[in-house]
Amino acid sequence: MSVLGTFSFLMIEMNTWKVIGLSGSLIFGIRFLLQWIASERAGKSIIPVGFWECSLFGSLLALSYFVFYRRDSVGIIMTLLPVPIYLRNLYLKWREVLSQRSQTASIEPKEQVPEEVESR
Repeated sequence: MSVLGTFSFLMIEMNTWKVIGLSGSLIFGIRFLLQWIASERAGKSIIPVGFWECSLFGSLLALSYFVFYRRDSVGIIMTLLPVPIYLRNLYLKWREVLSQRSQTASIEPKEQVPEEVESR
């Protein structure tokens, strides 16, 4: 079932799909660390875009583990159902970022051209 075969790590039998599943869980868990650091820096509770990126990427890795290795319907449903929420929040965050960039670009003063250059 595993492309790279099985190996032992800390007395636990591992294979490629278990590494993918554990990586998904680790990335999914890192999102809370990102949120905590961003909130501490801002001095208020905020959710950075990295939180939603880790949520999506971690869920997709865990989903692949449940679909291809475990064939576990509970795990598939558990990781698949929140994916639209992660995608929607990423869309809203990126739309906000692009809107802010376009507003700051239109506010920046244009470079003044000396009068003698304009008359030539």
